[in-house]
Amino acid sequence: MTATHSQPASPAKQAWASGLTAFAAVMLSLVGLLDVLRGIMAIAEDDIFVTTRNYVFEFDLTSWGWIHLVLGALAIVIGFGLLRTAMWARVAGVAIAGLVIIANFLSLPYYPVWSVAMIAISAFVIWALCVVQQDNLFDLSEERPPRDV
Repeated sequence: MTATHSQPASPAKQAWASGLTAFAAVMLSLVGLLDVLRGIMAIAEDDIFVTTRNYVFEFDLTSWGWIHLVLGALAIVIGFGLLRTAMWARVAGVAIAGLVIIANFLSLPYYPVWSVAMIAISAFVIWALCVVQQDNLFDLSEERPPRDV
């Protein structure tokens, strides 16, 4: 009979993983805040947005505003869940970041530079949430154990 023993992760690896999760939490919250602001601008039918003709995914600007407002609010809530290093928040974070990428791709002609920036940030969030292993995380809401210097 052989027993499988798992070694605890090194403090440096835990700090790196927790830092990456904190990065994802902050960036997802930032994406959410920016999406909420974009949604409010679109609902108010601000003159910032340029409407193009004959676009395949043509929606009313107010519809895009509500879509971005809801996605942004969900991203902010999930970002706070990521600070608790909850597994549901990691899964939901990847899902909401994917939806943000899709929504920004579909609304690309209305505000192209902003959309590309949001797609890039959301892609980094997905990468950060997928690369970290669960057993390497500290709970970011609690104080870390003291480390030997």
